[in-house]
Amino acid sequence: MNYGFFINRPVFASVISIIIVLAGLVCVRILPVAQYPDLLPPEVAVQAQYPGASAQTVAQTVAVQLEQQINGVDNMIYMKSTSNAAGTMGLTVTFAQGTNPDQATINVNNRVQRAMPNLPDTVQRLGVTVDKRNSAILGVVTMQSTNGSYSRAQVGNYALVNVIDDLKRIPGVGDASIFGNVNYSMRIWLRPDKLAQYELTPTDVIAAVREQNNDYAIGRFGDQPEKVSGAYTYSATTQGRLKTTEEFGNIILKSDTNGASLKLKDVARLELGTQQYFTDSRHNGDPAVPIMINLQPGANAMATMTAIKTRMAELARSFPPGVEWSVPYDTTTFINVSIEEVVHTFIEALILVIIVVYLFLQNWRATLIPVIAVPISIIGTFAGMYVLGFSINMLTLFGLVLAIGIVVDDAIVVLENVERLVEEGMTPHDAAVESMREVSGPVIAIVLVLCSVFIPVSFMGGMAGVMYKQFAITIAISVVLSGLVALTLAPALCSLLLKHKDDKGAPWKVFVLFNRAFEWITGCYLRGVGFFLRHVVLGLAVFVAVCLAAFVLFKKVPGALVPAEDQGNMIAFTMLPPASSLARTDNVMRQAEKIFLNMPIIDHVVSIVGYDMLAGGLKPSAGVMFVIFKDWSERKKASQDTRNLVGTLIGMTSGLKDGFILPVNPPPIIGLSTTGGFQFYLQDRAGNGYSELYKQAQKLIAAANQRPELSQVRTTFDANVPQYDLQVDRAQARAMNVPIDSIYDALSATFGNVYINDFTLYGRNYQVKLQSEAEFRQTPEDLKQVFVRSTGGEMVPLDALVHARRIVGSDQLERFNIFPAMMVLGAPAPGYTTGEAIRIIEQLAQDLLPRDYQVAWVGSSYQEVTNSGQGNTAMIFGIIMVFLILAAQYERWSLPLAVITAVPFAITGALLFTWLRGLSNDVYFQIGLVALVGLASKNAILIVEFASQERESGKNAMEAAYSAAQMRFRPIIMTSLAFILGVLPLVRASGAGSASRHAIGTGVMGGMLFATCIAIFFVPMFYYIITRGSDKKTGVTLPPNGGAPTPQSGGAPAGAALARVKIPAQTGLVQAGTGALAGSAAAFSRIIHKLYAAGGRAVKAAAAAMRRRQPVKAAKNITETVTHDLSPLVDDAAEPLPKPAVRKKTRPAAAGRLPKKQKKQ
Repeated sequence: MNYGFFINRPVFASVISIIIVLAGLVCVRILPVAQYPDLLPPEVAVQAQYPGASAQTVAQTVAVQLEQQINGVDNMIYMKSTSNAAGTMGLTVTFAQGTNPDQATINVNNRVQRAMPNLPDTVQRLGVTVDKRNSAILGVVTMQSTNGSYSRAQVGNYALVNVIDDLKRIPGVGDASIFGNVNYSMRIWLRPDKLAQYELTPTDVIAAVREQNNDYAIGRFGDQPEKVSGAYTYSATTQGRLKTTEEFGNIILKSDTNGASLKLKDVARLELGTQQYFTDSRHNGDPAVPIMINLQPGANAMATMTAIKTRMAELARSFPPGVEWSVPYDTTTFINVSIEEVVHTFIEALILVIIVVYLFLQNWRATLIPVIAVPISIIGTFAGMYVLGFSINMLTLFGLVLAIGIVVDDAIVVLENVERLVEEGMTPHDAAVESMREVSGPVIAIVLVLCSVFIPVSFMGGMAGVMYKQFAITIAISVVLSGLVALTLAPALCSLLLKHKDDKGAPWKVFVLFNRAFEWITGCYLRGVGFFLRHVVLGLAVFVAVCLAAFVLFKKVPGALVPAEDQGNMIAFTMLPPASSLARTDNVMRQAEKIFLNMPIIDHVVSIVGYDMLAGGLKPSAGVMFVIFKDWSERKKASQDTRNLVGTLIGMTSGLKDGFILPVNPPPIIGLSTTGGFQFYLQDRAGNGYSELYKQAQKLIAAANQRPELSQVRTTFDANVPQYDLQVDRAQARAMNVPIDSIYDALSATFGNVYINDFTLYGRNYQVKLQSEAEFRQTPEDLKQVFVRSTGGEMVPLDALVHARRIVGSDQLERFNIFPAMMVLGAPAPGYTTGEAIRIIEQLAQDLLPRDYQVAWVGSSYQEVTNSGQGNTAMIFGIIMVFLILAAQYERWSLPLAVITAVPFAITGALLFTWLRGLSNDVYFQIGLVALVGLASKNAILIVEFASQERESGKNAMEAAYSAAQMRFRPIIMTSLAFILGVLPLVRASGAGSASRHAIGTGVMGGMLFATCIAIFFVPMFYYIITRGSDKKTGVTLPPNGGAPTPQSGGAPAGAALARVKIPAQTGLVQAGTGALAGSAAAFSRIIHKLYAAGGRAVKAAAAAMRRRQPVKAAKNITETVTHDLSPLVDDAAEPLPKPAVRKKTRPAAAGRLPKKQKKQ
């Protein structure tokens, strides 16, 4: 193999790296930017209207019919529907991750068409809409009349005609819609007393409007065929649809032969109003029209929002005077700040890595090589991300931050070996060639191992799989590029930049102090390695204890999906007593708005009155407020973090008399759930009725609220809403010859609203609706003012045929997966996670509820439950892949075990640090564990690889293990310390997105500390155990002071003649373990028992301290307990070892360098 190819062609090597950088720079400008990759499962929304119908009627006649047909559509995971007293039904079908949303919409629409013949005629005439929906809200644009010259309806319709369509055409916008239906509608407000005076019924009015407000096709004059050929053909037109209130008011209801007529305006008031009056909206207390913008899947959120603001500024030039716009709710603000913080973290990590490298190399020329190599690998990664369709998001950026400490490894391995050879007298060119011959194998092995960990993980399914893929593949790309640069550019730079060291002056004092300290640390490390090589049984016991500790900590660390963040906004739900009017709800929300806007840290409040966001339907006794806080730079106190403000806002609004304000934090992944916390449906699978379902739900909620781990557990369902049950006396109607359908038509036209047909205005079609004036639909006593006509022509008042009685029921009914259900929401109490909350809810449901009632998780809770265990699967899969790759490389099945033994130490460290900090086992932590598998294996590979080389040079297993530990200690510490300091900015992060950075940084840092400070003592021991069977010597001598092992007979001495300790040599791993344990079975049993007992007591003591929020004391409890319980064991097993003898070196740092190979004797 030509190891000097790139060394002899430095320009060629440079060109390769330059091309990599240019490709990365081009791609980084066009990569989409988002908070997360496309994680949300596709959804299809089905909407239907049945004006005037009760929630029960809508559910039975519309929702059930649609659900039965849609159920089981391809790739569906669940569906839910809501029917309310406003006569609307919303059904949402959620599909598995990866489903094509367009195909899903087609499939659902085909199922809806099957159900259409079974739906009520009114529902069919109004139509059933089927649309794919992206529940990820990009932002809210508001339009308002600042001088009050235009009503909300006028501003809304202006936005509908002149703004909405323009916004929908912007690339990246999935949908743009006005919240609350403010479409124009020709409203006919009937006066039942006038109708009775003229002996008319609402049915007569409806028939007259339909007859006279219609389009008719007339034809043409002179059209073919014709008997007499004419010169022209004329189209014939006539008056079709009416347009104005005057034209509708002139509709003739009655007329006689004398020319007298009764017109619609004589019995009704005509108004160009809105299609519905169930909602109202404001921005900072002023009437406003909110326009919700949804992001298209895979679109660039930042670029899309920028384009929206640019287009709105252009459209605003033609706005009517006094109409203004703003963007109070902008999710890209959090995305932008979060990504900026990660970029700052990235820069800090890069600087810290450079400092560490320079501190160890103590040569600016040498430091320059990894400083050049690292940015090439990082920048080039963007090209790979573009090819694979990734975006710049939190996960890929975290991958790049961790990659800084990983990619520096390969260049350092090459550089460190070249420097050693230069110090031995070679020229830089020859040293570079020889170094490539020696380290090409380890570099390729490290790249293969890391790729074998990360690449297979990307094939996992589900939402967690998408997150793993973006993170893992990003690191894998950077690792491959790092290996390429290390094998091409790094040796060429070493040949050009490195020089023989001149002894012209003393090194800097800081370097002198560092070298002394590191020599002392190296001596301590070598004594530790020697101790465990002499006390294999104790080493095995410690390893078992570490594995047990990892098992215990896995149980202790609570689970979660992703950590909650301060996203700069909160959602405040308004709840009033059942059946409260819209005006009453509006009054409560106005008071709350004033309270919020008086807080200096709050910037905007967008209020929507009459919308129950929790249940997803219209309700006059509910409302929602989007509370937007000022920038994070203006909220630096912990008390101003939105995660800590829920209790504060509840306390500030607790004085409101008529209603209750419930502020909550938004979900960590926008669009996956309505709120943060947990969310599930309680299903009635036996048809026992909503009343019994409500009782069971209240029993579960009451028990849940008694648990200290849970808070704010509640349901959106209310079974005690005051209602009237109207019973038609069918026998009386039959006796009086009144058609039953005319009775219901009159009721619907009076107390509901009837859609008649459409009219055209400003080039758009709007609905014509009929309803009685408000004064005639207040109480059941108003029935006596409404009349119907018998078949004999007599006018009969409705109170003679209809009887009303007071009842209680629900004004909103929910269904989940074709079963009656009700939604239950809640949040974990401070200090607990959603994983713990889910576990407790499932346990309570199992203990309290009959079998007919089941818990069904939705949203982020569903994803957390279904993705549970995937992190462990990914980690185990990564370990298996590392083992297989190393087995293939070494052509041995046993030797990779020496590498794998480093992984439990890293896992234990990650779990311990995460637990002590009070964090959770979430997706970020699990991603970090996958990275730790590769990183811990990388350190072990350096020892095992060089130990194998030492074995090939004639040394036995003991000598090879000890010598490899001595040679590779310095580069292991240098690269590991560079990585640890590289993730330090993640651990100490603050501001937007800091919780995610803490989650991944804390675990990775703890794992690497354990892998670097503890695991490296045991890797040589396991290498010795595994390979000692091939030694045929009768004994091996190991000096206790840190020198190299010396064989008893044959072979060249590797160190000074020091005090020797005999270690028997067995043949094979099984014999070694059996011989050691057979001689001291009782002692080993006592060791294991004490280790397990000590671990249990330490964990309990630390847990008690953590519950009191004392992490420092928790760590102290662990240390004191373990030290107290294990000190007798260590005292019995260890022998006092003298300080290591330090040889004088031409280079102070050479203690950890690879020495010249000894010739066989």
